[in-house]
Amino acid sequence: MKRVLPLLSLTSILLTVGAVAFLTTSIGAAQGTHKGNFYTKADVERIIKRVEERSDAFRNVVDRSLDRSAIDGTNREDNINQQVKELETAIDALRKDFDRAQTWEETRSQVQRVLNEADEVNAIVRRGRWRRGGPVKAEWGLVRADINKLAGIYNLRLLIA
Repeated sequence: MKRVLPLLSLTSILLTVGAVAFLTTSIGAAQGTHKGNFYTKADVERIIKRVEERSDAFRNVVDRSLDRSAIDGTNREDNINQQVKELETAIDALRKDFDRAQTWEETRSQVQRVLNEADEVNAIVRRGRWRRGGPVKAEWGLVRADINKLAGIYNLRLLIA
């Protein structure tokens, strides 16, 4: 009878270790890493919300800046506004799909679409004659940083500065 008790104890320890390993793997599947940090779906959701808010502010700054520029009323202004709007549309689609998804991993292709649109805007900001240290470059820096954070979490390429 004395041998049964240690055997039961060993069995319960092994079952506990197995359960912990299973749960850790399940939790790990619901997280992403970026620069050594782990992110849950709620963490990623907060970043997406911040990208939405910052991109709205960026759009407003670009619009005001263009309205005061030499290209006001030109096709070039329209093209820049259109590209910024396409980025906004991609971010909105990401948010809607993210809200419906069970895990953040399901929205990887939508984050890639945001990156593709952001690449275009990034090129416009880098090539444009925006005032160095001005509001357009400053706001874009915030948006780009958050998009890059998402890209890192989803293990996608980053936007260049």
